[in-house]
Order: sequence, then structure tokens, then C-alpha cells
Amino acid sequence: MSAPSSTKSIEASAILQPSCRKTAAHALTIVRDGVITGEGPTTKGRIHFSRALDADDAAWCARILTAAAIEHQPVSRAEAEALFEISDAAAERSDDGRFDDLLAKAIAHHAASESGLPVPPRTVALSPDTDIESWAPAKAVNIDTKVLEWIAAQMRGKRRANHALAAMVATLVGAAALPLAQLPGMLDMGMM
Repeated sequence: MSAPSSTKSIEASAILQPSCRKTAAHALTIVRDGVITGEGPTTKGRIHFSRALDADDAAWCARILTAAAIEHQPVSRAEAEALFEISDAAAERSDDGRFDDLLAKAIAHHAASESGLPVPPRTVALSPDTDIESWAPAKAVNIDTKVLEWIAAQMRGKRRANHALAAMVATLVGAAALPLAQLPGMLDMGMM
């Protein structure tokens, strides 16, 4: 006899409740694995196809990233990388764009903090009700070029374009006054 789906959901919530940014990154890899296989603690009690990302997957990512233990810490490189891996793993999307919005905001949060710029708490910055333009750097001249190069490398050659992320990076590149030649292949103009 199997446990009711509400019990399975409570068990998954306990497993995926981060205590620090490292455990948050690990929890995001569990979501990624569920997206890839359609199985695991994040898919229990519901129909989930492999290589599909749905609203529940996006909600898991949002819960993990905005957990109370890490709310006032910037998004880490490991968390950002896990989000890129989730994006890459999902061949199909049925989340109404929530994950792409979350990804763009998390990457902006990471880029700004790595560049020494102030960032709002995650619950504000990553909220679907908060416009990224209200807090993300738009005219910062101190954006760390290494962070921009890392973002460019993550975006290069992806089969799925994240238009919000591409627009944010293009804005940062313009704001940082970097010639695009310094970041070869950063933006595939076909993505826009």
C-alpha cells in the first residue's frame, strides 16, 4: 500500500527544504532529475512526462530559491548552474513562462551580487509580481565581465532561447559598455 499523495508531497518538501545555498543547489538538481526522468520526489502523486517542465516544477524551483534560510543571500553560482541545467533538460514546457522568468531573475540576482551591487531579498527579486527592471542593474558600469562571460557561455548553443535573460544580458553588456567582440558568440541574434 502506498502513502497518500499529500504524505508524499510533505516528504518531498522536507527533502527539498534548503538550509544554505549549497543544499538549495542540491535540491534544484533533484528537480532537474525529476524533469529529466519524470520520476522522483518532485513528481510523486502526479503525472509527469520525462523531459517536460510544468508549473509544479517551476513552483518547486521558486520554493527552493526563496526558502527562509537563504532569502537574504544572493543566488549562488551553483544554484544558477542548476537552473540552467533544468532549462536544458526540459524539451517541453507547460508552465506559462514562470520558469523562464525565474531563471532570468535568478541569473540577474547572481550577476549583480557577484559584481558587488546590492540585490533585494530573493522573495522580492524572484517574485512573478516583481518586474526585473525594478531592481536589476540597467546602467551599472561595474558589472563584472567574468560574470557576463560565464552567462554568455551558459547561453551559447542552447536549443531553447530565454528572451528575458537574453534581453537582460544585452542590457548589461550595453550598460557595461563592452563591445560585443569581447564576448564572442554571446548572443545568437537568432534568439531575439
